[in-house]
Amino acid sequence: MFTGIIEEKGSIKSITHGAKSAVLYIRADKIMSDVKIGDSVAVNGVCLTATKIMSDGFTADVMAETLRRSSLGSLKAGDRVNLERAMAADGRFGGHIVSGHIDGTGTIREYKREDNAIWVTIACGSNLLKYIVEKGSIAIDGISLTVAVVTDTYFKVSIIPHTAAETTLIDKKPGDSVNLENDIVGKYVEKLMRFGSDSVSGGIMNMSGNISGSSAGSSGIGFAGGSANKETKTDGFADALIKNGFI
Repeated sequence: MFTGIIEEKGSIKSITHGAKSAVLYIRADKIMSDVKIGDSVAVNGVCLTATKIMSDGFTADVMAETLRRSSLGSLKAGDRVNLERAMAADGRFGGHIVSGHIDGTGTIREYKREDNAIWVTIACGSNLLKYIVEKGSIAIDGISLTVAVVTDTYFKVSIIPHTAAETTLIDKKPGDSVNLENDIVGKYVEKLMRFGSDSVSGGIMNMSGNISGSSAGSSGIGFAGGSANKETKTDGFADALIKNGFI
């Protein structure tokens, strides 16, 4: 797991392309103090595994699925990349929960300066925008940032000078792609809500029917009273879920 606090800007030394995959040779300095073979490193927000340790960096394999989902396939030798080691158990949680599993890419639409800050406008599809909320968190090329504006076609973040200096975000130009990872909490909530609509609703109603026709001894559920009372209590639970939008 990562937190979206970039530790250093590395650079691509070389890329070896396979039929549908690639091997990246990434120059790095600061993070190499304790990176070992098998360690996870977020490269522009993508969780990769260090496969070889060199004197000036490391290599990492990139499979076809990662190339399809991310912007790593557009990298070339000399490009700068954001690097972050996996969070240590005793480390500070400075950003937000970042898995390194990219949801998709967005496109830089515009940069605009406002005093000491720089506004960055990023366009992306509705499949990503539905998880993006104002004042929520998003990882852009691995950088933990706060969403300031959301519309139906784009969102905006505002970055401070430190973020601009320590990451690659303003090195890009309008039209360039960036990796996007939505806040994982929203994705889990959506999954649970969908499961609730598809499965839990039917399960609760079936449970209600089964309980009403069962004896107290065979139901195995500790509701008080006779079968009619059990049915009422179970339906009340289902009604509460419906009222609160879980079903």
